[in-house]
Amino acid sequence: MNRTRALLAVCFCAGMIGALANSLAIWLLYQWGIYQLAGVAMEPGFTMAWLYTRLIWGGLWGIPFFLTVGPPRNRRHWIRKALWMSLLPTAAQLFYIFPNQTPYGMFGAGLGTLTPLFVVLVNLVWGFFTGLFTRLLWGRT
Repeated sequence: MNRTRALLAVCFCAGMIGALANSLAIWLLYQWGIYQLAGVAMEPGFTMAWLYTRLIWGGLWGIPFFLTVGPPRNRRHWIRKALWMSLLPTAAQLFYIFPNQTPYGMFGAGLGTLTPLFVVLVNLVWGFFTGLFTRLLWGRT
């Protein structure tokens, strides 16, 4: 396997690890009552079906991240780039999924006024862990 395809696989796997961290953050925020305190009506059901879907999507979002770190001259600032890339799934959630595939409207306003803030924060968790684990799994080149 050439190094470019290997890095693509690493980005996908790191995206899945980032999605696991993201899912745990969502679940912990709910368990600690942070969502309820902020008036956000999101209730994550920590089941295998819920987690599996999130892991696959996290890996798929790792592919656009690969486009930012794929060329050898761009292989630095891994975490910063992943944090910026976390804005893509955030935008998809707020501008496409909430208004078109759920009854909660634009920005998920039907779940509470602070919903967009929580979406941004938990996707930053995905970005941080995706960048971190891409760098750790890739090693020095």
